[in-house]
Amino acid sequence: MTVVAPKLTLERRLLGECGLVIAVDEVGRGALAGPVAVGAAVMDAAGARRRVPEGLRDSKLVSEKRRPEVAARAAAWVQASAVGWASAAEVDEVGIMRALGLAASRAVQAVVDLGAAVDDALVILDGNYDYVSAVHPVPLRVRPVIKADRDCASVSAASVIAKVARDTYMTELHPDHPQYQWERNKGYASPEHRLAIQESGLSPFHRSSWAIADAPTLF
Repeated sequence: MTVVAPKLTLERRLLGECGLVIAVDEVGRGALAGPVAVGAAVMDAAGARRRVPEGLRDSKLVSEKRRPEVAARAAAWVQASAVGWASAAEVDEVGIMRALGLAASRAVQAVVDLGAAVDDALVILDGNYDYVSAVHPVPLRVRPVIKADRDCASVSAASVIAKVARDTYMTELHPDHPQYQWERNKGYASPEHRLAIQESGLSPFHRSSWAIADAPTLF
């Protein structure tokens, strides 16, 4: 199967009506353990004229071995980037969609703190549902775009940056909780992970509100 590289077609069109595009994508939505992470990548008109970095794709289409170098190129290519987080405890407390909104809002605020002018920005959100606006403290213009992580280069950048950050975090948790094999499954529902939950119970990093023991394999 031929994988088509993402382009800047949508970003260039949108930058005709706003000063900045803030691309947003999430990782970790379906995991049993660990936080959800949302990447934000800022693109302006000058940046949209630059060539898309080699190998940039939606993070699911980049091998684990290559993701760190692709993420580094993506971060150097965009005007600013950041990752926002919502913990497993927050997922339990407010539900997954609101937790995604909290993480996305934190990612957007982080790029604002780096100098992005949110009042002249349009947020591209991968998917068909705006989970950001309801929780962000100031009004945002948000445009959900189906398959944006595949088709829009700035969203691909946000995706791979967030994926590498979250994978690194889960790998760093592994030595203290080796039975769950997070260095391999990154908190997702592998058979080995589910078996470890049945044998050892839940860690403080598991989403305890989920029916974890009976969860399907999600990757």
